[in-house]
Amino acid sequence: MNPAWSSLLAELARWQERGSVAELWWRDDDAGKLTPALSRLLGLAQVARVPLALAAVPMDLEASILDAGNPLVTVLQHGVDHQNRAAPGAKKTEFAPDEGVESALQRLLLGRARLELIAPGRVLPVLVPPWNRVSSPDLLRALAGAGYRALSRFGPRGAVSDGSGLRHLNTHVDIIDWRGNRGFAGEELVLAQAVAHLQARRLGLADALEPTGFLTHHAVHDAAAWSFLQALLERTADLASVRWVRPEF
Repeated sequence: MNPAWSSLLAELARWQERGSVAELWWRDDDAGKLTPALSRLLGLAQVARVPLALAAVPMDLEASILDAGNPLVTVLQHGVDHQNRAAPGAKKTEFAPDEGVESALQRLLLGRARLELIAPGRVLPVLVPPWNRVSSPDLLRALAGAGYRALSRFGPRGAVSDGSGLRHLNTHVDIIDWRGNRGFAGEELVLAQAVAHLQARRLGLADALEPTGFLTHHAVHDAAAWSFLQALLERTADLASVRWVRPEF
C-alpha cells in the first residue's frame, strides 16, 4: 500500500483506539450545469451513499442536477455569479470592499431565492465565497442579519470570532494543484493534508468538533483525481472510525 494511504489509515486507527469517530465531509465547488463531470461526481456519491454538499453558483444552476440525484445531496450558495470584482492586482473576490453592502446583499438574496426555487428543501443557509474570500468586512458582518447562518471557506476555523455572528464549517483538504498543473495534487500531498487536520483535532490543536472537509472541483478533475476520489470513498466506507456527515447548521 502507498505510504500516504498507510499514514491516513494509521491516524484513523488512533481515533478508533480511543473510541472516537472521525467525522468527514465533502464539498464540491462550482456546480452549475449538468455536465458529464458533474454527473460522474453525483454518481460516485450515490453509489458510496456519502453526503455531498454542492457549492452551486446561483446564476448557473440547472434544475436537472437534482432531478434524480442522491437525497443526501445538499446545496450551498457559491456566491452569485462567481465574477471577480477585485481591483486590478488585488486577490480575486466576488465581494470587493468597494461594492456597497446593500448592493452585495441584494445580489446574494436574489441568488439564494433562485437556488431555493430550483432546489426546494435542499438549500442550506450557507455562503461559500468564491475564492474562499469576502473582502468586505462590513458585508461579512451583515450576512447574519440577512438570514445566513454559516460560512464555508478553506482552512481550520479560528478560535477567535470574526465578528460576523456566523458559524464556520470549512474544508481542509483540496485535491487540486491550483498553483501547478491544475490537476490532481497527488496522493502524498492530499493525504498529508487530511492526516494533519485529523491529527490536530485528535491532539486538541484544532477544533475537534469541526469535521475534516474534503474539497473537490469536478470541472477540472483529471483521471488521477477521479481515481483518488473513488479510492477515498471505497477505503473509508467500512471503517468504524470514520463517518461521512452532511453539513448541519
